[in-house]
Amino acid sequence: QVQLVESGGGLVQPGGSLTLSCAASGSAFIINHMAWYRHAPGKQRELVARITRTNDINYGDSVAGRFTISRDNAKNTAYLQMNSLKVEDTAIYTCNANIYTRTLGSSDYWGQGTQVTVSS
Repeated sequence: QVQLVESGGGLVQPGGSLTLSCAASGSAFIINHMAWYRHAPGKQRELVARITRTNDINYGDSVAGRFTISRDNAKNTAYLQMNSLKVEDTAIYTCNANIYTRTLGSSDYWGQGTQVTVSS
């Protein structure tokens, strides 16, 4: 069974930076794309950034130019570097990955979510 474990959330002042990590664990799997979504109170969940296995990347309009997604295929880990953070970036950030296993084929997996709070 594949699991996604996130780390790196927390409290940061406006203008600050944080890096989130998402590590996939399990056996006999291949990761296709990895992505970060966020969900703020009173708002719909939105895509933050997405990266394919071949490093094709797209960002949500609200974070483009400030956030950077990357992945280390050898470590089965994706990272989200967040710079110039704004109060409106406050949300629960959740990792998503499309993963292939022989038993289930390609399926979407989700992490447990990590809170990012931007406040002075």
